[in-house]
Amino acid sequence: MEADQDTDLEPQEQVAELAAQLAAISEVLRTIANSPDELQPICDAIVANAMRLCRAQLGGLGFFEGNGYRIVSLKGPPEPYYAGWDKGHVFPILLNGPFAQVVKTKSHVHIVDITADEAFLLGNPDAVTWAERGARTYLLMPLLKEEEPIGVVAILRDRVLPFTEREIDLLRAFAAEAIVAFESTRRERQYRDTQIELAHANRLSAMGQITASVTHEVNQPIAAVRNRLSAALNFMNKEPPDLEEVRAAVAGALKAIDRTGVIISRMRALMLKATTPTDSMDINDAAREVIELTRGEALKNRVSLQAQFTKGLPTIAGDRIQLQQVVLNLIVNALQATSGVSDDTREVLVTTKKAEANSVYLGVQDTGLGLNEDVLPHLFEPFYTSKPNGMGMGLAISRSIIEAHHGRLWATECKPRGALFQFTIPAR
Repeated sequence: MEADQDTDLEPQEQVAELAAQLAAISEVLRTIANSPDELQPICDAIVANAMRLCRAQLGGLGFFEGNGYRIVSLKGPPEPYYAGWDKGHVFPILLNGPFAQVVKTKSHVHIVDITADEAFLLGNPDAVTWAERGARTYLLMPLLKEEEPIGVVAILRDRVLPFTEREIDLLRAFAAEAIVAFESTRRERQYRDTQIELAHANRLSAMGQITASVTHEVNQPIAAVRNRLSAALNFMNKEPPDLEEVRAAVAGALKAIDRTGVIISRMRALMLKATTPTDSMDINDAAREVIELTRGEALKNRVSLQAQFTKGLPTIAGDRIQLQQVVLNLIVNALQATSGVSDDTREVLVTTKKAEANSVYLGVQDTGLGLNEDVLPHLFEPFYTSKPNGMGMGLAISRSIIEAHHGRLWATECKPRGALFQFTIPAR
């Protein structure tokens, strides 16, 4: 009977171990879901679950950097074992040490007793100190990416108690699943960082195209300030001084200075790499600021730039700078689209209104040459452009920004000519 009971226990143990492994990877995935932009909580979850799976008292995770190993996560009693160690600490990989063995063999290293392992003692002058601090049995499991070790999960016991083959296999399977989840998150983060860089480059490109016009817009109030102050001096030099005229001149100068400050602050905001936090915003106000920045470019190219805003629109939750970048892209594209038509028909109209399903609508319509059927399907594809010096990223980035705000961006051809680019975003 006892033999039969032992046989029955084997599947139960396997089921229990499988359940523990599934619970561990589920915890890592839950951490990823809760912290999609942060790698530290994911590393901490991997270490904590590795320790729990294998009943270890200490644990750590790190990644190889050249000939060193950078600590990312540490778990367990901070004193005395981790005394003097910090996350981010990089220490060299010793030639005969366990980390070097992991790199060489691409497999785990299991040291039953670090005080009795001659190879470990020879390659690790701090081994005795480790034992004094409470570390005895040591297991290193490589984190493999495309069969190459990129890091290590290390777990330790505070007494001599070898890890079983099942525990080692359990940790190996968990490490493989964890690194897949970790790498997926890391790639997603890199993708988002790349998107931010491209969006910033696109914003700079758009601003660069209207720099001359904006400079003219800034020079106008600066010239006005000089003229006003010169007039104020003349009025002060009169006998007697005409103080009313002086006040009027100084007030006019202050107004011109305020206008200069507004223009510069708008330019600075749009040219910064950082974006603003998601907050409640009025689409009319955001669009109006962009129109003021592009009005000089419109005048230079003899384009009539008009706005028809519906009052009382509901607010939207969004990143103001990102959404202004979309409006800037659409207006600059519209201004350029009118270059091929006669002066008296160059028009760009920006409209806002409330759309269906409690959404806010913004459209930019031009009277340019329009869009042909061959172009329409490819307009929002990355690197597709009909401009000689275009990057082909403006509309692709614009669409990704709108979709990130749970909205939709599309284009239609207008009759008899021209194009209409429009987007909707759900109200707050």
